[in-house]
Amino acid sequence: MADGQPTTRITDPKVMRALAHPARIAIIEHLGSTGAVVTATECAGLVGLSPSATSYHLRELAKYGLVEQAPSRGDGRERVWRSTTSGLNVDGDLNEPETRASQRALVDVYLNRDFARLREWVARAHEEPKTWQDASALMSPMLLLNAEELAEVNRQVKEVLAPYRRRERIADAPADARPVAVHYAVFPVE
Repeated sequence: MADGQPTTRITDPKVMRALAHPARIAIIEHLGSTGAVVTATECAGLVGLSPSATSYHLRELAKYGLVEQAPSRGDGRERVWRSTTSGLNVDGDLNEPETRASQRALVDVYLNRDFARLREWVARAHEEPKTWQDASALMSPMLLLNAEELAEVNRQVKEVLAPYRRRERIADAPADARPVAVHYAVFPVE
């Protein structure tokens, strides 16, 4: 798969349900954000599962076209995997109850993961260098926008973040660069 490949648009509730597992989200995030080629054993260390459990999750992701076997790195005895996409865009028909339920389950897994990361950061921020403490942010501005303005804000945020995406920058990032999670959500409130 070539770098710079667009994100995959997911509309099928079966694919959403297949993704709605913390280990699968972690696998997809790692492979998609790094472009790495890994064995189930290497991936197991990332997701905290046994190699056999991780192999099962990789096969399930492959069933839905989200990962694929990569060419062997050596003698052909090891099975290596890679992502088929650099990111996901979940965009199902919310008028369909099955899609709505599947999308909600998937979003719940993402939110649980993101909020766990945020809580972990808050718990250890005092141990981090002051430069990282000062550079990190948690903000919740309340905006007043119409739908077209919100779409424009989203476009601008994506444009600002694009040059820093891990996959595209991994080969020539500054020596002191670290993976940084961005949780961005904008939505109308009542």
